[in-house]
Amino acid sequence: MTDKPSQAEAEAAIRVLLRWAGEDPAREGLLDTPRRVAKAYGDWFSGYSEDPREFLQRTFKEVAGYDEMVILRDISFESHCEHHMAPIIGKAHVGYLPNGRVVGISKLARVVETYARRFQVQEKMTSQIAGCIEDVLKPLGVAVVVEAAHECMTTRGIHKRGVSMVTSKMLGTFREDARTRMEFLQFIGMSQGK
Repeated sequence: MTDKPSQAEAEAAIRVLLRWAGEDPAREGLLDTPRRVAKAYGDWFSGYSEDPREFLQRTFKEVAGYDEMVILRDISFESHCEHHMAPIIGKAHVGYLPNGRVVGISKLARVVETYARRFQVQEKMTSQIAGCIEDVLKPLGVAVVVEAAHECMTTRGIHKRGVSMVTSKMLGTFREDARTRMEFLQFIGMSQGK
């Protein structure tokens, strides 16, 4: 990766885009826009400065022998398409089968958030979330389903609203055992007949 540009360079680039769009960056209403946009980008893409694996390091073994699915549903996220820099807005469902230890549930949401706060392709993000959980927790299985609307398709190009994309990544037991996979899909409300 190249060196990160300075705040001043980012603001100058935003002024160029404003001029390219036909605006005058010196206009009163746009004077602070470059600063605001650069600040927004710092928030929207904060996932580059975080390692999602760190969130999963602290685990708990004293769970009274619990060895059934752990599922966190409806984790809302906002991301941006790496092809058009347009928003991707959706929710993720994450599940795993513990192998002797569990992680705090907020940590699963942090893993989703970290990957979402990067330029993304939904298929890649879904795989990254599942792979991170599998690599760090070493569970018996991991299941991730992501549902999202892509503004690159709804606000430009084909202009189709009300369309959502669904991606999934099943690892371990969730991939090998159809019953386990179906149980997960039922818990998140995506089983057949729904």
